[in-house]
Amino acid sequence: MINILSREFVYIWYYFTLQWNQIFEYWVIGMVLGSAISVFSKDSIHRQLTKLQTPRLGIFGLILASLLGIASPLCMYGTIPLAASLYQMGLKEDLLASFMMSSILLNPQLMIYSLALGQTAWLIRLASALFCGVIAGLCVRWFFKGRSFFHFDGLAAPVNRDTDPNPLWRFLKNLGRNIRATGPYFLLGILLSALFQRYVPSRLMTDLFGGNEALGVLMAATIGVPLYACGGGTIPLLQQWLYDGMSMGSAAAFMLTGPSTKITNLGALKIVLGLKHFCLYLAYVMLFSLATGILVNLFV
Repeated sequence: MINILSREFVYIWYYFTLQWNQIFEYWVIGMVLGSAISVFSKDSIHRQLTKLQTPRLGIFGLILASLLGIASPLCMYGTIPLAASLYQMGLKEDLLASFMMSSILLNPQLMIYSLALGQTAWLIRLASALFCGVIAGLCVRWFFKGRSFFHFDGLAAPVNRDTDPNPLWRFLKNLGRNIRATGPYFLLGILLSALFQRYVPSRLMTDLFGGNEALGVLMAATIGVPLYACGGGTIPLLQQWLYDGMSMGSAAAFMLTGPSTKITNLGALKIVLGLKHFCLYLAYVMLFSLATGILVNLFV
């Protein structure tokens, strides 16, 4: 019995270290880049949002708002108070919708982490987050013209935790918070990936999520709801699933539904959307994820 347990430990440790060596550098670079942007560029990024009100920008304004959402390092509980303050300053709700939607799906750290999935998956993740934000802004512009979509009453501006007068200490403190927040999920993701490699037949992933079947995309979109806890923690799992035969479309659907239905994000969004608009949000992200996954499988 002891010999069996020792052998299994060796196998799992082997898969764990293999995955660690493949992904660790992306996690470190993501941590450093994310903290640098948060400390030194965050305010500049958010100020650019207030300059997108010019009517002549049209849909290009939504594209820029979505790109700024991707570049913003704030979590959703930080993004919503920021959006409330921008709304009070007169920023239009369609621009806010684009900014918030893409901010939910992607941030600078997660962009770096996702490079571990390969160039194709990285480009798909970036493009789908961008277009999801743009289309969300268009929906608010077209269907809620003259009506409010958000409810920001009583929300204060986000608290700035990067206040140390020494720039280096500000950066190091922010980096420490990032490591504490994402490190456990990163390690858990690698451990789960190692367990998948050891005990789950690769054919199972191909049967469930491979090929061009819409059902596989729908299943991947659905499991993104309960499984997603942290972007960095899902990268090892996605990397292994893609290796085992998961289609790129199924991966794209998972990468969209995961962060958009993450429990902490949902809790924050419920505050500012209300029940009716919250349900519309859920329907939108599920439909967009399914459509994106099917299109990716058709053309990639």
